Amino acid sequence: MSIQRPRPRPRAAALASAALAIALTATACGSDDGSPGNGGDGKNATSAASPALHWQRCAAPTPAQGGGKAPGKAWECAKLPVPLDHARPDGEKIELALIRSRATDASHRIGSLVFNFGGPGASGVQTLPSLADTYDALHRRYDLVSFDPRGVGESAGVRCQSDKELDAAYQVDGTPDDDAELRATLATNKAFTEACAKNSGKILPQVDTASAARDMDRIRAALGDTKLNYFGISYGTELGGVYAHLFPRNVGRTVLDAVVDPTQDPVQGNIAQTKGFQLALEDYLKDCRGSADCPTLGQITTLLRDLDEHPLPTSQGRRLTQDEATGGIAAALYSKDTWKYLTAGLQEAMTKRTGTTLLLLFDAMSGRSPEGRYSNLTAANRAISCADAEQRYTVDDVRRSMAEFKAASPVFGESAAWSLLTCTDWPVKGKWRTPDVRAAGAPPILVVGNAGDPATPVAGARSMAEQLGKGVGVVLTVQGEGHGTYGVNACATRAVNAHLLDGRIPADGTTCAP
Repeated sequence: MSIQRPRPRPRAAALASAALAIALTATACGSDDGSPGNGGDGKNATSAASPALHWQRCAAPTPAQGGGKAPGKAWECAKLPVPLDHARPDGEKIELALIRSRATDASHRIGSLVFNFGGPGASGVQTLPSLADTYDALHRRYDLVSFDPRGVGESAGVRCQSDKELDAAYQVDGTPDDDAELRATLATNKAFTEACAKNSGKILPQVDTASAARDMDRIRAALGDTKLNYFGISYGTELGGVYAHLFPRNVGRTVLDAVVDPTQDPVQGNIAQTKGFQLALEDYLKDCRGSADCPTLGQITTLLRDLDEHPLPTSQGRRLTQDEATGGIAAALYSKDTWKYLTAGLQEAMTKRTGTTLLLLFDAMSGRSPEGRYSNLTAANRAISCADAEQRYTVDDVRRSMAEFKAASPVFGESAAWSLLTCTDWPVKGKWRTPDVRAAGAPPILVVGNAGDPATPVAGARSMAEQLGKGVGVVLTVQGEGHGTYGVNACATRAVNAHLLDGRIPADGTTCAP
């Protein structure tokens, strides 16, 4: 996959697992620094009053990948009007799409528990029903609530290129080896950017994370909750940290799982993530060593090198390129449950010379359905990322950093280096170098990191806790594999439940065994 073109930032492991399993089974095989002018001073900010929500019964969404109805759960949907620009609260409005399932033990109900599943760009309206069974223990005492953040899905979703245009874009070599390939890569990036500006120009300046955090406080108020009880996963941890900075007095029981490092700029973050994926790949290879089907690192790098010149045919009628194979490998590393698909895909490519399974893995991560329709994950991911980050990199920047990226990973390094061009031609300026998540005055927040997390390395949890502030960030480390821990590691799941249900939080620095 060309990860300088739209590539999702990390999502929850359970979401990735569900998407991959369904896809494979279905086949043959103002200022945003907290200033008063924008609604907060970073210490005691309070959003304007929110209108009442008018909930209506709705069927759980059934997206082509990762969705499905949750048996026995009743779902309600609503729309919440919020300002397009929070600096102009009486100006134009957009609507946020929300979904909830009421607590099953109403007599012991605590309140609402709001989820963000990451991305940025993952639809909460689509994702929560597909994962709701994972949260049954929490569902007894909480209304489970999620939403599509601004720019995502049904909340003024960013629209850029058509399905056919995206298919064509992913076929362009995103790790150029000569001037002709570089021109094609730059032209592909420019075409995507121009399509976003043409089709979604009004929303692009307003999809930054700080604006989404202000939306969350309006959601809290509209739900009738004095405090926001929140479960953020992956990018959702960054959103949760920014919320805690802007609204520390409104923070309720909060869990941040699979934590984005708030101190890293895009170069630092990409290098750390590249190392994380390389570590996860090596852990996968150790796990399968001794099996007749287990590949070697050398075989994987040889396959990717061959794909650069000779893409493989697939049953989908498309070719598997080097970029898509790299992305498919990365997709399977999000959860140990999907390692078996990685083995199958690599064996298929190396022995049968077809790329069907690896392309399905890539499609699941890119939001492409088997019918060839893309969700707006790709567009929203890029729009939010570029609305946040102020850095804009050049080809020379990529070339200067290439050696460090390749040293970080012979498999993922080159693609990650070229991903620095993601926002180069973006028509909107970014808001920050790194997000401010200082949250003095907030109650303790449980910050969970997984030692084997490929997408959000465990050091990010420690950084987040330090930035939240002494007595606020409480770190729980899990010695496990995969992106996210809840529902995967029993010790971590118990700790999260104890915090959210009983207000008990583990000692800072506690470690959970595999």
